[in-house]
Amino acid sequence: MKNILSIQSHVVYGYAGNKSATFPMQLLGVDVWALNTVQFSNHTQYGKWTGMVIPKEQIGEIVRGIDEINALSECNAVLSGYIGSAEQVEEIVNAFHYVKKRNPNAIYLCDPVMGHPDKGCIVADGVKEGLINIAMPQADIITPNLVELRELSGLSVNNFEEAIEAVKIILSKGPKKVLVKHLSKVGKDSSQFEMLLATSEGIWHISRPLHNFTKEPVGVGDLTAGLFLANLLNGKSDLDAFEHTANAVNDVMETTHNAGVYELQTIAARDLIINPQSHYKAVKIS
Repeated sequence: MKNILSIQSHVVYGYAGNKSATFPMQLLGVDVWALNTVQFSNHTQYGKWTGMVIPKEQIGEIVRGIDEINALSECNAVLSGYIGSAEQVEEIVNAFHYVKKRNPNAIYLCDPVMGHPDKGCIVADGVKEGLINIAMPQADIITPNLVELRELSGLSVNNFEEAIEAVKIILSKGPKKVLVKHLSKVGKDSSQFEMLLATSEGIWHISRPLHNFTKEPVGVGDLTAGLFLANLLNGKSDLDAFEHTANAVNDVMETTHNAGVYELQTIAARDLIINPQSHYKAVKIS
């Protein structure tokens, strides 16, 4: 069994961060060691929440504790998502280096969650800069959305061609794989939900239905990043992992849309996460 140290947020109510990603990764047969960067009552896009940011020192202490029972060598990957403070960025990268000492084959997937004023996603000052300057150069895989793609690449990305250039720039900065979780309104077809996967082997594009919600669910990116990483650890090729992830997430979104609710319905869609009923195919474009 493969093991992922997943360092991201936790919400008591609803689905975001580790709450969104852990169960789906476990459904794919991967064990998840959830280390929370924050513990909130609910995700921040409700506009109000209670809870606290975990002190940065806790990250290193928890990792050392795992090492002291001689288990850290069993960790195959580190996944980071929503970060509660700028100081946590360096702690997470240090944690990955610690894991790497015990398992040289371990990889790091950075889901670079940044503030999104339109959606109400709030991150602390300095987190964005830490992700760009500290985390991105160390990551094997990075999974930006359109907002994050612009920040990481330094390009305005106003059309599909510029999105292609942006992923190439990011590949030149350290990551070996870039999965763009959502191209939003700059893709080939704004009526579709579009994603990109870029590696040294080429660039692939996939489209799936864009479900129209009254209020967009949160945690979709966390689900996407987690499933992609779990698929890779299970031995799937980049392309197969990309397609399974896109199809499983589509089925979760359809289940959520049909239920008419705000929070992701990962439990109701559990069988579809393992065996998606959608079969959208990626197309190589470069």
